[in-house]
Amino acid sequence: MNIRFKLNLAIFFVLTIAITVYGLNPAAADGKPKSPSQTSQSDAIRPFQVHIPDAELADLRRRIIETKWPDRETVPDQSQGTQLETMKELARYWTNDYDWRKFEARLNGYPQFITNIDGLDIHFIHVRSKHKGALPIILTHGWPGSFIEMMKIIDPLTNPTAYGGKATDAFDVVIPSLPGYGFSGKPAATGWGPDRIASAWIELMNRLGYKKYVAQGGDWGAMITDLMAVKTPEGLIGIHSNMPGTVPPDIDKALQCRAPAPPGLTAEEKRAYEQLQFFNMHTGYAELMGTRPQTLAGLADSPIGLAAFMLDHDDKSLELMSSAFRGKPGGLSRDDILDDITLYWLTNTAISSARLYWENKYPFFGVKGVKIPAAVSVFPDELYEAPKSWSEQAYPGLFYYNVLDKGGHFAAWEQPALFTNELRTAFRPLR
Repeated sequence: MNIRFKLNLAIFFVLTIAITVYGLNPAAADGKPKSPSQTSQSDAIRPFQVHIPDAELADLRRRIIETKWPDRETVPDQSQGTQLETMKELARYWTNDYDWRKFEARLNGYPQFITNIDGLDIHFIHVRSKHKGALPIILTHGWPGSFIEMMKIIDPLTNPTAYGGKATDAFDVVIPSLPGYGFSGKPAATGWGPDRIASAWIELMNRLGYKKYVAQGGDWGAMITDLMAVKTPEGLIGIHSNMPGTVPPDIDKALQCRAPAPPGLTAEEKRAYEQLQFFNMHTGYAELMGTRPQTLAGLADSPIGLAAFMLDHDDKSLELMSSAFRGKPGGLSRDDILDDITLYWLTNTAISSARLYWENKYPFFGVKGVKIPAAVSVFPDELYEAPKSWSEQAYPGLFYYNVLDKGGHFAAWEQPALFTNELRTAFRPLR
């Protein structure tokens, strides 16, 4: 053999091993072979860790200290929004006691990755269980949450025997960051709505080699999970939602018109209607993000402005988070809340995350047309308590429905033990 032939043969073997071991796809979308550099840039799954420079943390602290405060609200409650007293205590704690490095170390203790899907870098946590036969699950967060919402349930799901479960309850866990959120890429052009994200998540699970998996979500994650199911991809065998899209079209239309509850509703359905009616009257943040996200530029300049905006997602969540800064933590601690807000600040994703509202063309709570097996968990402090009657209509394949006695919009974050048990119980029949 001459030297050139030996060299070419060696290159061939190296590329073959790379394709086999790392799952690299040598064919481009147009069917033409990719060069090694194209392959590594597009389909590769790259390890990722977080290391925020000290200068950025110092700048954050300086900005908090230099906050120009508004006047105090003129009411004794939170009916005008996030209260000044809450924000001043949040600022004091954020400046003097909060430790981002503690969270950063915890995050870097989990396997994190970046992969490019449809031209955009997607960040995700991926933890495989040590137990054989673990069921893969992709968990999707919402706004103003992040992948942080799901971190408390990673260990109980992947290592159930250490958290009161059985080895047969084990999951492999995948937690991606939505485009424009966290450490995922920020779309530079329009088009990254919930439907496209659902397609990207299907590609992600395929790229990870999963032939059978389930999906779960709340908030935006609930919509994206529903839309994944609507596409009926090979491998997706069931979904779970803690903010299900169950509202019938005629009911949704009445809600949009702010009409009184239609006649003929059951007591449970009327309660859900009234909850949604109340929420729809307090969604100024969503209307602004859905129509003029770029107008929120000030959120990229003021950490306290960003924090006040993020706390006021809904009435019960605002009360839960405010209580933490009054020394009465419920399901979320001060550190929990500031981990999430600090993530948004350090990644400068206030505006890029808001654009998802502008991109969305689907009703938040409306029926999406899911036909595959579906499970629903109803938490009492969610935006609305989905009635069983509506859930059965919206999800013909409904195989699990349960009403819990505590927990709210950020259920996995607030009540990780309850949430873990819901996923174990719900998906057991699909294993």
